[in-house]
Amino acid sequence: MLDLTYDAPKPKVIAGAKHDWELVIGMEVHAQIATKAKLFSGASTQFGAEPNANVAFLDAAMPGMLPVINEFCVEQAVRTGLGLKAKIHLKSAFDRKNYFYPDLPQGYQISQLYEPIVGEGEVLVDMEPGIARRVRIERIHMEQDAGKSIHDMDPAMSFVDLNRTGVALMEIVSRPDIRGPEEAAAYVTKLRQILRYLGTCDGNMQNGNLRADVNVSICRPGDYEKYQETQDFSHLGTRCEIKNMNSMRFIQAAIEVEARRQIAIVEGGGSVEQETRLYDPDKNETRSMRSKEEAHDYRYFPDPDLLPLEIEQGWVDDIAASLPELPDEKKARFMSAFGLSEYDANVLTAETEAAAYFEAAAEGRDGKLCANWVINELFGRLKKDDTDITSSPVTPAQLGGIVDLIASDAISGKIAKDLFEIVYTEGGEPTEIVEARGMKQVTDTGAIEAAVDEIIAANPAQVEKAKQNPKLAGWFVGQVMKATGGKANPRAVNQIVAAKLADT
Repeated sequence: MLDLTYDAPKPKVIAGAKHDWELVIGMEVHAQIATKAKLFSGASTQFGAEPNANVAFLDAAMPGMLPVINEFCVEQAVRTGLGLKAKIHLKSAFDRKNYFYPDLPQGYQISQLYEPIVGEGEVLVDMEPGIARRVRIERIHMEQDAGKSIHDMDPAMSFVDLNRTGVALMEIVSRPDIRGPEEAAAYVTKLRQILRYLGTCDGNMQNGNLRADVNVSICRPGDYEKYQETQDFSHLGTRCEIKNMNSMRFIQAAIEVEARRQIAIVEGGGSVEQETRLYDPDKNETRSMRSKEEAHDYRYFPDPDLLPLEIEQGWVDDIAASLPELPDEKKARFMSAFGLSEYDANVLTAETEAAAYFEAAAEGRDGKLCANWVINELFGRLKKDDTDITSSPVTPAQLGGIVDLIASDAISGKIAKDLFEIVYTEGGEPTEIVEARGMKQVTDTGAIEAAVDEIIAANPAQVEKAKQNPKLAGWFVGQVMKATGGKANPRAVNQIVAAKLADT
């Protein structure tokens, strides 16, 4: 395995009217567990169902209904913890978080405040080749989601859809290790990538299956290092939480605008109040939602209907043994086995489907050449057509066939692009297409020599210019390629043109 080393990125610095300021960011990412049933009931988690169609008696808080833990949700939480190199707690417990909201029928949310199922872990966030931020994970706990209030169907009434009520979530809480808006977005991107590799969350932000609460504070340069040395939060500014962010672009914009708001307050002689805020993308501003509640405001207490959750180490070991190859390991292997650059390996491992496609295409072939064709030609065309890799009209075997023809000098790079277009739009086996359409590269040096001689004889003035300026030899190469319909081997053409001009 290739050993990758990284330098940490520099923190984001924002110039205020009086001082320079740095950002300190921690995140709470809510990831919907990939499961067919809810956390404590057998109701479906299918997205897009009719309002209130996926609601069990328990979800609607009917009297006498008792929660029953979904074992698969526990397994998925453990798998996530293992994927984030985190400590798995063999004993955890559920607590009631009490608050009133119209789409929370029970009047409380079942969560894990005091004894979460997963402890400390870490995520390596790639920023650019050789630069990465190691973000510590503080904890992962399971909890129920709330429902959805709908306010735009009637001018006088609001409606409640309980389909999401009771859906299983993992709240992944980071330490305040993130130092800029771009890092925050990259952290969520990397976390989403890992969850998708693990199969524990589909990461669909549009459907609300992955959303983030962003805690933002500011500090003067040097203060963060004091916090790192002492773990004393008094060195950092007061944080504000921006709720329910479901877009990488909005996450970055919200952090930037919130940091500038805090800087203006502090430099104006005021103090930042700890509170929960919402980001308005239309006005590009954050606005106050409520003062930040502390744990005692929710009257947390152990849920009396659920026994402590105890799991066996052997069960955890079995889950660990079934983990797939994760992004960082796959990236390192691609770099080592195929000789790829870190950039190319990052692109190819961004999604599990892309990594599988490349590996299938590159098996037994030149990895760098395959990577070039997958990233530049295939991905470029798929993006143009707004199509993903799973719907690619070119199979790994077909792309591999094109690469084989290039590697054997059967076709040139230019012909290969024409061939790729034919395969992409019409299908077919590359070798058969080349044979049927006469696309093979001319490698017969005698035929190439004849073409070169003919062009040199017809252009004596250009020959004299080329003798004075050897760079003009490219003109002859172009003419030969044109005369042969682009089929002549470019390397052979260049060599023969150079030799002929030297002898003329």
